[in-house]
Amino acid sequence: MQIHWHRRDLRASDNRALAAAAKAVNPEDPVDAPGGPVLPVFVFDDDVLEHAAPARVRYLLDSLAKLREWYRDRGSDLVVAHGDPRDVIPDLAVECDADRVIWNADYSGLATERDADVRRALDEVDVARKSFHDAIFHEPGSITTNEGEYYSVFTYFWKKWRDREKPDPLPAPDADALAPAPDKSSIDAVSESLPTIGDLGFEDPDADVQAAGTEAARERLADFCADGIFRYEEDRDYPTRGAVSHLSPDLKFGTIGIREVYAATEDAAAAADDDAESASVEEFQSQLAWREFYAHVLFYNPEVVTENFREYEHDIEWWNDPEELRAWKAGETGYPIVDAGMRQLKAEAYIHNRVRMIVASFLTKDLLVDWREGYDHFRSHLADHDTANDNGGWQWAASTGTDAQPYFRIFNPMTQGERYDPDAEYIKTYVPELRDVDAGLIHEWHELSPTQRARTAESYPAPIVDHGERREAALEMFEAARGGD
Repeated sequence: MQIHWHRRDLRASDNRALAAAAKAVNPEDPVDAPGGPVLPVFVFDDDVLEHAAPARVRYLLDSLAKLREWYRDRGSDLVVAHGDPRDVIPDLAVECDADRVIWNADYSGLATERDADVRRALDEVDVARKSFHDAIFHEPGSITTNEGEYYSVFTYFWKKWRDREKPDPLPAPDADALAPAPDKSSIDAVSESLPTIGDLGFEDPDADVQAAGTEAARERLADFCADGIFRYEEDRDYPTRGAVSHLSPDLKFGTIGIREVYAATEDAAAAADDDAESASVEEFQSQLAWREFYAHVLFYNPEVVTENFREYEHDIEWWNDPEELRAWKAGETGYPIVDAGMRQLKAEAYIHNRVRMIVASFLTKDLLVDWREGYDHFRSHLADHDTANDNGGWQWAASTGTDAQPYFRIFNPMTQGERYDPDAEYIKTYVPELRDVDAGLIHEWHELSPTQRARTAESYPAPIVDHGERREAALEMFEAARGGD
């Protein structure tokens, strides 16, 4: 018997480790590898749950329910345990007399340290183990400069990523390759049913989280590749035009494989009617490359989760005003596009990507609040929070990261709102106080007098800061950090 340890690969198809164990395919696997049926396992790891949030735990539980259903339909079962994988995995391997434990690699600092400990624990009980490269196309160290260094500039990374061959999706294992579940009553860590969200120490999220599982992910992918992907380059920055895939939670939890996603985009490229549509497909593919770029950066620099990637001569003297931070979190800054984004986060555990950049720029460049405060808030609310992606995005906005926005390029939140939400449709969706207000007045909110604001939307706040003044303060703050006079 072999054990497949599911982590961020909550699917049966296009799963490299699972496919190799089931002999559906045999990527990079020695001929004499242990055989036998595959027992799928998932462990609720308290070290991981410590960094979780209600929306992600809900998505995780829903995804696990779908995955367990898939296994049970084929006469197997997903074994679910709660504990330290360093103990649970080797104990389960011994209990089941497993020949080998397999899993797909993860690249965060926490995951790499944990996996190294599990390898040592399995060695101690004389159980073979093997990890596979699965979550991204090109593992860290495979795309490097001519000097063998990882890239910190995306453009160069993208050129090599784009030209590398991409493997095809992998089949799901046949039912006869799967093992029946062991007697759970004899294994202390194993539970008969999935825990509730309360059992894991969380409350159900207030946010309306999208449907989880492989089939829901495939529906989103098919819908996107039938329409939005052909408009992606032109429309992706407009939050009401529907040119987004909504696949980020699926890629985060691995309810769909990256090879399956890429294959669908290649099919779309082949069906494109003109060069503009082909370019649009490639633009979306570049976003998959950004995901890998940040994964590589995190692998080589695990400290970036809490530290600036880019070094300044002096510390950045963030202002960190607690009341301004509170207003930002609540969506009460008096800047409509910012408030709409923060309220979308609360309502849906999601924010449109352009708006993520706007709210991040506003926090770091208008409120002069440390990016780590924003990163922590996103981590506490997003269903699709991914350490590498979110950290990369926040440090980009704060001008402290790889390939970052130059510190002197500061988003004007009113201009951004008028450009990407000209009819204020997005703003009105999430800021009900402005629902009956003319779009022109919404985009001029910062210029209205107190009397005009009271007459137009009395319950909506005035801007809490002056953008022009804070822009100058931000420039001074960064110049001081750079060592300027």
